[in-house]
Amino acid sequence: MRGGPDVDVLGVDACGKQGWVGIGLAHGAYAGSFVDIRLDALIERAATARVIAVDMPLGLVETGWRAADRAAQTLLGARRSSVFLIAPGPAWQERDYTAAADRCQELTGNRLSRQAWALAPKLLEARACWLTDERIHEVHPEVSFHALAGAVPLTHAKKTWRGQQQRRSLLAGAGIVLPDILGEADRVPADDVLDAAVAAWSAHRIALGAAQRIPEPPQRDAEGRAIEIRF
Repeated sequence: MRGGPDVDVLGVDACGKQGWVGIGLAHGAYAGSFVDIRLDALIERAATARVIAVDMPLGLVETGWRAADRAAQTLLGARRSSVFLIAPGPAWQERDYTAAADRCQELTGNRLSRQAWALAPKLLEARACWLTDERIHEVHPEVSFHALAGAVPLTHAKKTWRGQQQRRSLLAGAGIVLPDILGEADRVPADDVLDAAVAAWSAHRIALGAAQRIPEPPQRDAEGRAIEIRF
């Protein structure tokens, strides 16, 4: 197993066929990047991280929609489309989109979108890690950037040049200066790197006890685990 830099906290984002990208911080500043096809392997390489923030839905309800997603949409306003409504747990156990959408219709009154269903492999992988590792917390990059910007809506999408420069500037203002050469993360799309970096910002806030959550108080799953987005 490859090692990696020592980090205090880790922010993680899914990055398509490359698997997962992680940005690590030490004392609130950039400390290195990780890329691995498997999330558990990436986390193992960042063994010194005390808090891990992952951009992926983790807690699931049994019926209805998650309150966290509704709250995130309300918070983001004009950028609410960046938050998918996440289907109840039983829908994610189905083997194909049609069956999952039917199950979602039964449990929520609405069908699961194809965009949301595309999350299934990564969602289930991340959820398996979350269920066994108390360091892991759910975040959403646009919610974190919204908070980082002082609750001022971001004016440009993250895949645009201006949107990426806006987000990189916000991170630098918080002390997270991303170098021009990232090492492992150089081969990952820029928007995924930025999402992992702001997840790391949220992880640092969690470690300091300064993070917020939506909803407040959090919704709970059948086993009493919090279903929440931290930022």
